[in-house]
Amino acid sequence: MKKKILLASLLAASMSLPAQVYLDPNANIEDRVEDAITRMTTHEKIQMLHAQSKFTSAGVPRLGIRQLNMADGPHGVREELEWNTWNVAKWTNDYIVAFPSLTCLASTWNTDLSSAYGHAVSEEFAFRGKDIMLGPGVNIQRTPMNGRAFEYMGEDPFLAGTIAVPYIKASQANGVACCLKHFVLNDQEIDRFAVNVNVSERALREIYLEPFRRAVDEAHVYTIMGSYNMWKGTHCCHHDELLNGILKKEWNWDGAVISDWGGTTNTLEAATGGLDIEMGTYTDGKTRESNFGYDQYYLGNPFEKLITEGKLPMSVLDEKVRRVLRTIFRTAMNPQKVIGSQCSEAHYEVCRQVGEEGIVLLKNRNNILPIDASKYNRILVVGENATRSLTKGGGSSELKSLRDISPLEALQEVYGEKVDTARGYYSGRAVYDHVDMLDPEKQAAYKKEALDKAKSADLIIYIGGMNKNTRQDCENGDRESYDLSYGQNELITELSKIQPNIVVVTFGGNPYNMPWIDKIAALTHCWYLGSEAGTALVNVLSGKVSPSGKLPVTFARNYDDYPYVKFGAEAYPGVNKQVYYKEDIFVGYRHFTSNKVQPLFPFGFGLSYTTFNYSKPSATLSDDVIAVEVEITNSGKTAGKEVVEIYAAAPKSKVVRPVRELKGFAKTRLLQSGETELIRINIPKKELAYFDEDSHSWSITPGTYTLHVGASADDIRGKATIKINE
Repeated sequence: MKKKILLASLLAASMSLPAQVYLDPNANIEDRVEDAITRMTTHEKIQMLHAQSKFTSAGVPRLGIRQLNMADGPHGVREELEWNTWNVAKWTNDYIVAFPSLTCLASTWNTDLSSAYGHAVSEEFAFRGKDIMLGPGVNIQRTPMNGRAFEYMGEDPFLAGTIAVPYIKASQANGVACCLKHFVLNDQEIDRFAVNVNVSERALREIYLEPFRRAVDEAHVYTIMGSYNMWKGTHCCHHDELLNGILKKEWNWDGAVISDWGGTTNTLEAATGGLDIEMGTYTDGKTRESNFGYDQYYLGNPFEKLITEGKLPMSVLDEKVRRVLRTIFRTAMNPQKVIGSQCSEAHYEVCRQVGEEGIVLLKNRNNILPIDASKYNRILVVGENATRSLTKGGGSSELKSLRDISPLEALQEVYGEKVDTARGYYSGRAVYDHVDMLDPEKQAAYKKEALDKAKSADLIIYIGGMNKNTRQDCENGDRESYDLSYGQNELITELSKIQPNIVVVTFGGNPYNMPWIDKIAALTHCWYLGSEAGTALVNVLSGKVSPSGKLPVTFARNYDDYPYVKFGAEAYPGVNKQVYYKEDIFVGYRHFTSNKVQPLFPFGFGLSYTTFNYSKPSATLSDDVIAVEVEITNSGKTAGKEVVEIYAAAPKSKVVRPVRELKGFAKTRLLQSGETELIRINIPKKELAYFDEDSHSWSITPGTYTLHVGASADDIRGKATIKINE
């Protein structure tokens, strides 16, 4: 009888509860958030703020609020790991498409392709049940030694931010949150957990924060990952001035900050410094396991104790929970989230297109490219990257791809029995945080084989460069030399002496030294092209596709030409865990153009199999928007695409400004021979501002601005002027 009375009482109580707005997918998200908070216990709130496994954070099962499932990106979904270890789960259904690296995407200078990339990769995340993609990355390539630069979008904040925005919009339209990383100043891997970055307020604002700001303002990115390094002596994963001050208050951002794995170091700072979800604590972010339970995280029991003892107000906890709930309702509990797909032909098509448009043709003596098969009887392919899978290695961005088409496979498909091969060199395994000792006798044998075969070849295609080994392009370590490793410079030089018809193809995320550049016939740089690497490359080499990629970084002739080098170790990699950005805003091409330092290949440079003529550009100002127009004509014989770049030169002001800065760009459609397209690029007037450290605000200097329209930072084809009176 007592049981019946109790059941009746519970039923009556449940019927008197208000409607569960938080479960109504059609309700306003803010209403859902506020309703859910009123129903949660303090402990349930705390549970949402830290990991419950290597890559999930908790929901509230009692209330039907789902957990958040995260996975490394941004070039594809990482293979499944065990729930509570770094060991792979050894699933057989987690093979995916490996998309090109983000440096390759930036090299396309194509915002439509960026949107297609974001849509395709997020479909694979959705199909695997993921709510948050840990990427993209928009840290600035300040140094060519950065082991993780291949995950980022080059040296210019305008280019990086502009390419990131459509990627994020397309991903999040599918119900998959992007986690933009690493916020901020994570521009080297050496001492990444502890280095304190000293940078001027102006450089921080104009260079390093700018791509993040664009993603917040223009794409409304849902989550952002804090960086390991320190700024002003505080870790960026829980930095009050950075996260609460700039990101959340000044930029009015309502998303959730997620720590990098192992980036949280203090309970009080984590509680009050703007961090919302703590992941990976007590690990090194990649390999080391923890003896601590998840409730012992800084935002776990220690934070709950501060709340229950009244040492921190409940409002601090609720603010974090609101941000996490918004993320859940935008992703895991979003009824519009797509089902997605995995390894579809449409995804491979996007992969190939990005690869084709991201490949940069840097040299083409006597138009040796595209390769005319009728001219050659024996084509020798030399180099380990002709067959090596470059989707493996690199750290957290390593991918388990279903299929990888190698350059050698694709070359053999097109040129058949004419193709012979020689490895040339050996680089060891793509193992995180470990360098294989290489056998010098084996290396000598590979080199000898290549040189011997070169004597009977009438065309050599050398396919090398970098890979994702430790201290190449790999997380947690920087490169040790500006030269190519494994004796490649010497090998290329000796091959070129035997056969001057040598086409060099390099992969990698960074510029590098080329002592052989004058001795070779052609050079193409490919970044990392993903699953369709071979197809994309050979479509360009064979002429099926005319190259249209442009460099998102400057290739210096000598390492000493990079702006920070003259300042010594304090400027990179730092001394006593302190690094000073003494080049200030003069990063990359801003330094080279302003100081008249001639690079080997300038920012924005890239050749085509055709030529383009530029008309005289015009510029008009209306409603605080500058409209620049220029006609582009394909003046050659081959169909192709051209990237039009606009660099602004400011009038004299109270601060030193670069000679010119990128403020707009557009890529033409595929133009047939003789065809013309009118390009119109709108530049908001505010893009001409600089950050005034005296007033701590953005300022526009009145006067006449020159808009340089060109094909690279050093190849200006025309100019227009605009006068700003205010």
